[in-house]
Amino acid sequence: MKKTLRRTILVLMGTMVVIGATAFLMPQPATGQPTSAPYPDKPVKYIVPFAPGGESDIGARFQQQVFRKKFNQELIIESKPGAGGALAWAQTNSFPGDGYTLMSTNLPHIVLQPLEGQVQYKTEDLTNVYFYHYTPDAIIVRSESPYKTYRDLVKAAKEKPGDITIAGSGTNSANHMATERFNGVAGINTTYVPFKGTGDLVASLLGGHVSMAMSYVTLAIAQKGRTRMLAVATEKRHPQFPDVPTFRELGIDWVDGAYRGIAVPKSTPTEMRKKISDIFADINKDPEFQKRMADGGFELVDIPLEKVSAFMAERTKVYTEAAKRMGLVH
Repeated sequence: MKKTLRRTILVLMGTMVVIGATAFLMPQPATGQPTSAPYPDKPVKYIVPFAPGGESDIGARFQQQVFRKKFNQELIIESKPGAGGALAWAQTNSFPGDGYTLMSTNLPHIVLQPLEGQVQYKTEDLTNVYFYHYTPDAIIVRSESPYKTYRDLVKAAKEKPGDITIAGSGTNSANHMATERFNGVAGINTTYVPFKGTGDLVASLLGGHVSMAMSYVTLAIAQKGRTRMLAVATEKRHPQFPDVPTFRELGIDWVDGAYRGIAVPKSTPTEMRKKISDIFADINKDPEFQKRMADGGFELVDIPLEKVSAFMAERTKVYTEAAKRMGLVH
């Protein structure tokens, strides 16, 4: 090979071949390593911080059906009730941020609870990525109740201050806030009785152990025939209850309810947060899902990741003002 006019040197180093003075990158051989699978490629845990049977649980189970259909994976619902949702929310950031543990969140709960200061989390600890519906506030009594109208109920409450007992889901919750709002606009004094969730208060309401429930249209639909709705916090009368007046028809500016969303651990990368937001937005667009939600009394909203911060800021302002009326802040 010595003294040749042309020297050809072949140097094989990994996958690089050098011929003369020119280097060429050769294709890498297959290593047998699997490529990254698209999300989700295994079951996803979905924690609902209330007892089964309530609005958060019902909505999650509707989502579960669509999730299975669209992604061929299970959305495993795990109920973790306690302290009006605070027990589970305080644990959110202890889970891995890999997109396979999701937390159901509620407004105004996650704003009001930290304002009181008796819970182990702060509002900003929860990383919400999507809000998908709200349930309108509603005053509900059992069918046998002597209160036939909103004004009947208010009249009784004024005659016997403190005697009217109002069942609701949790302390410093949407139902609690709505009860205080009711007391204020009606000029009455009632007694709020908190339960672990809507599912837990039904027996007490139907059994006459409480005077009424400050709940949602969803409860009135689920217990239709056994309850009577006296007023509802919607823009227009609900199609399933055409005889029930809105608060606005009664002279009260009240259109509100409980919003529900999805949160992830803070360690979840931005790209994964966006994927999860997009998945639940896609579920919200499913025609069958929309029908189930409408039939159940849920009002769909579409608050994706890029709009969550502004939405939270707006709602936090509203709830902080309500908290002042409730005596949580001064």
